[in-house]
Amino acid sequence: MSYETVRAADPAVADALAAERDRQNDTLAMIASENHVSEAVLEAQSSELTNKYAEGYAGERYYGGCEHADEIENLAIERAKKLWGADHVNVQPHAGTQANMGVYLAMLEPGDKILSLELNHGGHLSHGHPANFTGQTYDVEQYYVDEDTGYIDYDGLEETAHEFEPDIIVSGYSAYPRDVEWERIQEVAEAVDAYHLADIAHITGLVGTGVHSSPVGIADFVTGSTHKTIRAGRGGIIMCDEEYADDIDSAVFPGSQGGPLMHNIAGKAVGFGEALEPEFEEYTKQVVDNASALGEQLQEHGFSLVSGGTDNHLVLVDLRESHPETTGKEAEEALEDVGIVLNANTVPGETRSAFNPSGIRIGTPALTTRGFEEEAIREVADLITRIVNNLADEDVKSDVSDRVDELTNEFTLYE
Repeated sequence: MSYETVRAADPAVADALAAERDRQNDTLAMIASENHVSEAVLEAQSSELTNKYAEGYAGERYYGGCEHADEIENLAIERAKKLWGADHVNVQPHAGTQANMGVYLAMLEPGDKILSLELNHGGHLSHGHPANFTGQTYDVEQYYVDEDTGYIDYDGLEETAHEFEPDIIVSGYSAYPRDVEWERIQEVAEAVDAYHLADIAHITGLVGTGVHSSPVGIADFVTGSTHKTIRAGRGGIIMCDEEYADDIDSAVFPGSQGGPLMHNIAGKAVGFGEALEPEFEEYTKQVVDNASALGEQLQEHGFSLVSGGTDNHLVLVDLRESHPETTGKEAEEALEDVGIVLNANTVPGETRSAFNPSGIRIGTPALTTRGFEEEAIREVADLITRIVNNLADEDVKSDVSDRVDELTNEFTLYE
């Protein structure tokens, strides 16, 4: 994409867009929540639907001229139903957080109780953090992973649920590398007369192909992002049984959003269609295989992984044992200097701050999109190790940077 039309109108923005394209082409994206969409999704998202207001839902809009918007939104919904096996789907949330907001607004009153995983143990801001609207609106209690094993402490979750008596229990996580026992959490929710919201933002694509177990049909509500392990238009999605459909739809519009971003919904429709092709299942299998290879190679180099490995698309490295003087932020910055982009992350039992934590979170969705398989991923683990072991060695940085350049040229992205 040349951005020549943008350049003629606004050279400064065109320069920034071209620089971002080059940055993505020339670096290894390993932030677990990032991916690279197809040219088709990019084109759909930059379409004339940017111009169109379509408040309401297909067939029940508050504006005229929505016949093509209706067609595209219906395509996105039907493809999502087929992909995830859901009874009812709302594709209008602007992000995963807005999807969660829609569920809370539909089913809770201010002051109601949420039970969710603690942020440092892998939870998400929108599950009840005090800096987020959830923590400011609802009464929030947390459950935890077992710090010795790194796995969800399901017994502790159950005990806390009976003591706290939540109105909703949230499962699904942003930094948890293991499969989730959806049925067990649902049993706890039913025992305490609570709803169960499963937030699959990180594993949406993996769930869609059966590479990760699915909460659809188990949890009362399933929310997700549409741009992490699935390569669709950037945004959110809500799935539920028909009995909750009207409440959910009203909570999204007009409850928490105005006009839907129809150009993003077009990107969702295209991405969902791509995900229904057989090639996407092979892609998700490779994402998981790559994450496993990445974790194994890092362990060979002496790194400690939370839970000892991974079942999904990410590994969470706790640096305190192998590199006690190195913070996650120092590792993140040194790796970005050589073109490996990941993020510092808190770990269970965190002894530092969220701004400068003790871990790094590393994901494989974007590199798998570029065509990386296990051998290449293992080499990337070697490169990560060299940098973390030699944070201040400029010769090592230069050598690794050169190899990153070679890898990005070998595994091309956008022309």
